[in-house]
Amino acid sequence: MMGTRLKVLRVFKDLHRTRRDVFKEDGRALTAARLKINEEFKRNKNEASEENIKEMLKMARSVETILRESVIQVEHVEENKILLRPRESLLLENVPYCDTPRKKT
Repeated sequence: MMGTRLKVLRVFKDLHRTRRDVFKEDGRALTAARLKINEEFKRNKNEASEENIKEMLKMARSVETILRESVIQVEHVEENKILLRPRESLLLENVPYCDTPRKKT
């Protein structure tokens, strides 16, 4: 049971760390995400079934991964303009597709 408690605490902290990174400088989103994370963990704090806890931990890890890998901050700067604020970890090297193999030199 102690190992499970540590796993729950770890995923709780990871979710909050990811929330801070993903919603940096967006007070409303930071607050909403904090409240939702805390609400979900409080709602399930008395869960005793190991199987249910494992499923909830799996779900929490999935949520953390989706937030970290798929969410990009966007800011409205003008009526028809938005500013994307991708995190460094989301930027990929843009390598053009090539149908023919490169010649080795």
